[in-house]
Amino acid sequence: MITIFPKQISERAIIVYLVSLFAVSFVYMSYAMGLGYIALGCLWVVGFFSLSVYCSKKWLEVSEKQYVKSIFWWALALRIVWVIASYFFYNEVTGQPFEYQARDSLGYHLDAEWLAGEPWSSTWAYLFGSVMYADSGYPFFLTLIYRVFGPVIIIPRIVNALLSSWTCVLIYKISSRTFGEEVGKMAGIMMVFMPNLIIYCGYHLKETLMLFLAVACLERADAMMRSKDFSFLGILIPSLLAGSLFLFRTALGAAAIFAFASAVLFSSTPAMKRSGKRIALIGWGVLALVVFAGGAIASEVESMWEGRGENLTKKRTEQTLRGNQWAQYATATVMAPMIAVLPFATMVDVDEQYAQQAKSGGNYIRNFMGFFVFIAVYEAIRRKKWRDFVLIGAFVVGYLGVVALSGFNNSERFLLPALPGLVAMWAYGVATLRKNTYKLLFPWCFVVFAMEFAWAYFKLGSRGIL
Repeated sequence: MITIFPKQISERAIIVYLVSLFAVSFVYMSYAMGLGYIALGCLWVVGFFSLSVYCSKKWLEVSEKQYVKSIFWWALALRIVWVIASYFFYNEVTGQPFEYQARDSLGYHLDAEWLAGEPWSSTWAYLFGSVMYADSGYPFFLTLIYRVFGPVIIIPRIVNALLSSWTCVLIYKISSRTFGEEVGKMAGIMMVFMPNLIIYCGYHLKETLMLFLAVACLERADAMMRSKDFSFLGILIPSLLAGSLFLFRTALGAAAIFAFASAVLFSSTPAMKRSGKRIALIGWGVLALVVFAGGAIASEVESMWEGRGENLTKKRTEQTLRGNQWAQYATATVMAPMIAVLPFATMVDVDEQYAQQAKSGGNYIRNFMGFFVFIAVYEAIRRKKWRDFVLIGAFVVGYLGVVALSGFNNSERFLLPALPGLVAMWAYGVATLRKNTYKLLFPWCFVVFAMEFAWAYFKLGSRGIL
């Protein structure tokens, strides 16, 4: 098993990115990204792969305690730097400390600023008074912060940095227990340097908190199922964390429950082989299902599932009316097979999509590293270990499966919650590379190049520019 991130993979990934970026910028020169975004993309890609190689070597032999401290403080330092830099950058270029075309983030801020000055009864009625709970969690979280610190915009973003850094530690813990210590360390390091996770710390959006709660839910559920002790509190904490996800995104809560149920049924960990524990957890799950069956959460899940086809059609129609003529072809049938590598990297300047350009390096990393998701699945089945990995795998498959059938199957924000699970799978895929599977990386480099070039052609051609 490979114990560190290989330099050969890092070099190939960087070369493919630079060649793709040069080719797209040269062929579509009139629509090339600005130099600032090109430099930022290069920084993200070179930094991620180079530092993953360096740190996986440096921290391979250190103790668990020292490793946890290292990844937490590295992650926090990077995220704090980005939070401060982006705060002043956006304030300079947009006139307010919010990103370009800020809608959701500005709306969250204004709602929380208003609710912080209202009685708790008004806050509760406004956020939880309707039957729809999804998207009420983050305004409530932001209101709490504003009640304590006042409506200081940078404070929630510093909290984001802390939560995101903690998420890196949690991924290390669950990956170590699931795949082994070396794989866990590799996964934690990749989480530290993953550009998209850093960038979202500088937004007033729910994604960073949502990812933390999702990963914490999986980590606590995994710890509970592996523990010899069986306590009420051990079951209650992951259950509450799973329930909290419905306050952010219905599909995410449903995916967490699906993952937990799958792990209870199929996990082969020694603790779960005790029939009494498995039966007790199944009973708890049935009880929870009965409690929620007639409630608002169940109604939201049912509505989400029944309306998936209609939502996809509506979303594609809206995109077509806005001038994206080829959006109608991005159907679930087309997008689902590619869901593990989406979203594609935006390497052209079109429709002022500055957020996508800022994250182009991070999205490229997802495209390139998607190869190792396929390797991870193949090796888990070949080595007959898939039952040991079912919690992470079921969560990723469950969530991405729902997104693939929705109108947001090419949306970076909607694909983001699966990223921590995918990072863990990347690490396992890298660690289990063999001579026969490593040979496949060479043709994959050409596939990734084709992805980036074709996506640039699609973005421009669908708008009638070409």
